[in-house]
Amino acid sequence: MSCKMAAPSRTQVLSLYRALLRESSGFSAYNYRTYAIRRIRDAFRENRTVTDVQEVQKLVNQAKENLAMIKRQVAVGHLYAAEKLVIENQERNVS
Repeated sequence: MSCKMAAPSRTQVLSLYRALLRESSGFSAYNYRTYAIRRIRDAFRENRTVTDVQEVQKLVNQAKENLAMIKRQVAVGHLYAAEKLVIENQERNVS
């Protein structure tokens, strides 16, 4: 009994990508925030040529798990917020 899965659409993948970036920008710690955003961009760029339906579904499921983890970590990070780094204050002045 074989069950074929439909591959997630490009729109669904892009929506997941944006959600990951949006949630990661919520990290109060500069280093966690920049690392998460860089890692998300690199992972999606690295896997953009994957065409196998099962592999794409596996990657999407993994990204959804990571999104849930990021949401939890951002919430915990807000409970224990630290002082802003010098670089964060400089970025705000430049913008």
